[in-house]
Amino acid sequence: MRLKSAFGLAAPLALAAFATGAQAQDLTIATSVPHLGFPFFVHMENALKTEAGSLGGITLQTYDGQNQTPKQTADVEAMIINGVDGIVISPLDSVAMAPAVKQAVDAGIPVVTIDRRVDGVEGLLAHVGADNVKGGEAQANLIVERFPDGARIVNLQGQPGSSPAIDRNQGVHNVLDPVKDKYVIVAEQTANFQREEGASVTEAILAGLEMPPDVIVAANDDMALGALQVVQEQGLEIAIIGFDALPEALASVRDGGLLATIEQSPGGQSSGAMQALVGFLRDGTKPEPVILLDPFAITKDNLDKAERLGEVS
Repeated sequence: MRLKSAFGLAAPLALAAFATGAQAQDLTIATSVPHLGFPFFVHMENALKTEAGSLGGITLQTYDGQNQTPKQTADVEAMIINGVDGIVISPLDSVAMAPAVKQAVDAGIPVVTIDRRVDGVEGLLAHVGADNVKGGEAQANLIVERFPDGARIVNLQGQPGSSPAIDRNQGVHNVLDPVKDKYVIVAEQTANFQREEGASVTEAILAGLEMPPDVIVAANDDMALGALQVVQEQGLEIAIIGFDALPEALASVRDGGLLATIEQSPGGQSSGAMQALVGFLRDGTKPEPVILLDPFAITKDNLDKAERLGEVS
């Protein structure tokens, strides 16, 4: 099932059946995100709490993976011991977290993954997320649109092993590889979704190039904003495209810093995941196994379409 990018508005209609009898049964639901040090996951966690409050009768146990697979694994084990009714989890690593998620599924706990997939685990209730391949393609298509005569590109990749990093990178290459005679990736390196690494990696790459690139494409906004800082300090004119549509990135797009960011509606993902899980627990309605949103580029021209525009100062 694929929901459009206005998922945050469409979700209550698309998943309305799951909320039937919302007060019929009190529930304890555990949520886990990779790292609350990332503003993206703070927003996602807050949206999960808001949706749980709207549905009513839900006690949430919230966990922060702290960017460590052993920590998130231990958290899932704690959820199982605590006997939670269901789990919504964004796994830090799509492979490394598989054993822990499988343990929860084997214990009979319905699990919904959100934003990030987990590989090789059968019996998951659902996955709700953005189509990150399409998001990467949206970044690359914007490059082709804005640089019709070709471009030299630096590709800042996300955390190795995370499904968004893998998929976004694939999307960028899906578009650019067939036209690599015109659109040349002159350097690509991970900066682990971190702003400081985005800055340091960008600085090192620029120092090693004979001439600056035309574009820096980054797999999230934190890396893009780190790259922007270096580019501005060096007085360079380089188009920078981020991903996640964080409020700070939206402000930068508005003010002429970043060229664009990619909207993937994390609040919509959160509400959809919570509705799907609660609907199954309360009335047995099985959601579609995969529910995907279509990400799209946010530029100055369509800034009003951003989910978090209201948070921009």
